[in-house]
Amino acid sequence: MTRNFIQLTDAIAGLIIEKSGADDVVDVTGLTADSRSVTEGGMFVAVRGYNVDGHKFIPGAVSAGARVVVCEELPEEPDPRVAWIKVSDSAVALGCLASRWFGDPSRKLTLVGVTGTNGKTTIATLLYELYRLAGHKAGLLSTVVNKIADEDVPSTHTTPDPIELNGLLARMVEAGCDFAAMEVSSHAAAQHRIAGLYFRGGVFTNLTRDHLDYHKTFAAYLAAKKSFFDSLPQEAFALTNADDRNGLVMLQNTPARVKAVYSVRSDADFRLKVVEDRLDGMTLSVGGFEFETPFTGRFNASNLAAVFGAATLLGFSDTQNLLRLMSMLVPVAGRFQPFRSANGVTAIVDYAHTPDALVNVLDTIREVAPAPARIITVCGCGGNRDHGKRPIMAAEASRRSDILVLTSDNPRNEDPAAIIDDMLAGLDDQARASVLTNVDRRQAIRMAAALARPGDVILIAGKGHENYQIIGDKTLHFDDREEITEVFKNCK
Repeated sequence: MTRNFIQLTDAIAGLIIEKSGADDVVDVTGLTADSRSVTEGGMFVAVRGYNVDGHKFIPGAVSAGARVVVCEELPEEPDPRVAWIKVSDSAVALGCLASRWFGDPSRKLTLVGVTGTNGKTTIATLLYELYRLAGHKAGLLSTVVNKIADEDVPSTHTTPDPIELNGLLARMVEAGCDFAAMEVSSHAAAQHRIAGLYFRGGVFTNLTRDHLDYHKTFAAYLAAKKSFFDSLPQEAFALTNADDRNGLVMLQNTPARVKAVYSVRSDADFRLKVVEDRLDGMTLSVGGFEFETPFTGRFNASNLAAVFGAATLLGFSDTQNLLRLMSMLVPVAGRFQPFRSANGVTAIVDYAHTPDALVNVLDTIREVAPAPARIITVCGCGGNRDHGKRPIMAAEASRRSDILVLTSDNPRNEDPAAIIDDMLAGLDDQARASVLTNVDRRQAIRMAAALARPGDVILIAGKGHENYQIIGDKTLHFDDREEITEVFKNCK
């Protein structure tokens, strides 16, 4: 694939500070921000990353054959064979260049982004499934999996880098998709991975403590989410959660012409009411119509309200038919996913890995589980991540559980026992004395199952859909769903 230098630089015209070196008619054979993948005649973009500054790799990129270099700082002696482009922000430039390189695929799709702390995967996936139920070919970019129509593409990041992202969008266009839903992480917004994309809509779920190891402050985390809405085009819609205290903040300053709110608690542009909530599903009502859904809990009712609102704004004008389609949607893997033993114990596997998500799931179980069911919670916290949420997670889990088993999540390069100690610091002496601990997650799940009586509910929180565990530098196969299924096989 070859692109003309002039055509590409048109995409970043507003960022260019200076040009020098080779003339403006260079044919570019490839585009990359990784010096190891530079091809002869390629374009290398030097991005200042969180851990590594791409400017350090410019000499290697030129030696490997790069004939165009985009950077924020020119070398003292720039190679005259190379076309040098100095820009104000090379991360933004990479996003714009990647979009142009792949033919601006986001403009050929109805692309909707979903951002927030919790609910992104569920809402994005349900929008994708809704479009498919309505007879469209659709694409999905999510934490769990990327989908190009019917094809599954493994997901490595919530939001891929700009080149991979635009490549996936281009494949969606080639496959005949006319709609795509994608999760927009705070990292992606802060690192400008979505620069150059054209969104037809943005959805905000909620904002609670998460990723402070990266953003450092809650204000910076909020600003990263808000920056997505600040960058929406005028033709887009901005849909936000009125039940979240930060919801309306997202609508401030957004250029989006259509601004709307959804809610399960109060009047809103799109209001869903919970008529009945059960472990096996809910009855919901909207606009005088009722419908059944296999989803459970008010947090899922909120997710469905977002889906209803976004779909309506996207042109699903027949409410009755839309609700018929929504009643056919099923929960996302690892999101409040139930498993039942032969002796009447229910296990819920959920991705809840923030204090707020854990509270939502536990409160839902308490509300819908028939008395005298006990709640047994198995949870941990990831290593090399926000230490501050660990004691909060343990305190919330202890307060809402009858039995709490603290274990490992993805300890990474931290001592699993030290992570559990950080969690225990959130408990008083009485609560700490009653908590069970086991750094072996498999054994912790088995411990919880052994303690369960018929009618009890086990919550296995933190990993959800993940089928791996990161211990040290090794990624080992581990799936909570497989583990509890195996345990339940032996229950009589």
